[in-house]
Amino acid sequence: MRYIIQSYIRFFYRSTNKHGVHSPFVYKFVTKCLNDKTNYSEYKQMQEYRLNLYRDKNEITVKDFGAGSRVFKNNTRRISKIARVAGMTSKRQKLLYRITKYLNCQNILELGTSLGLGTLSMALASKGKVTTVEGCPETLKTAQNYFQHFNIQNVWTINENFTSFLSELPASEKYDLIYIDGNHSGTSTLHYFELLLNHIHNDTLIIFDDIYWSKEMTNAWKEIIKNPKVRVSIDTFQWGFVFFRNEQQKEHFTIRV
Repeated sequence: MRYIIQSYIRFFYRSTNKHGVHSPFVYKFVTKCLNDKTNYSEYKQMQEYRLNLYRDKNEITVKDFGAGSRVFKNNTRRISKIARVAGMTSKRQKLLYRITKYLNCQNILELGTSLGLGTLSMALASKGKVTTVEGCPETLKTAQNYFQHFNIQNVWTINENFTSFLSELPASEKYDLIYIDGNHSGTSTLHYFELLLNHIHNDTLIIFDDIYWSKEMTNAWKEIIKNPKVRVSIDTFQWGFVFFRNEQQKEHFTIRV
């Protein structure tokens, strides 16, 4: 926790808002998407989904594959508590919806379904396919039940560890948006990134969650943005964005959202 606080202080003093962005592509992304204040109708369904999770008193046994939890002391957890303390915030959920909609993403990959809050936002924003991969069977089963209850029909769920899934993925499979929210290990994150480079195209966006989770995760993020295939990278503290647009000169931005 101390590392995160210290990292945020450093982030705050070096970050800027839209006025410090001189790339037309990034400026438009910030002003038209990240800072979009539109109250989309889908937000209501996202809130209803969240409130249902908050009221769910059922317990599940969670199988952790990554860095584990800073909150939970054992693997038997109440769904409502997972949603409240470990689930994606409403602000981030709306942001993910806007990104998916703004970029018109049709083929989406999520690594780390959890209870499906992020999955839902992408599925509501896209008319295409959302493939979500979760290693814990009971967590995934919970999300599947909620997708069915809310009649979300464009989500494909896969119960598998990330490395196995990515290693078996056909090279022809390319994604518009890839959201990585699981296994907060720097080494694993770098490995996923290297495997995912086989499944990107010029306009792909990869979002990395919790890039300041630990010093190891931050170091992994720094290695990722140095990759020559990454043309535009944006640090928003909780999330890191990487774009692969060949027409862009290589630039890095640190932006408050």
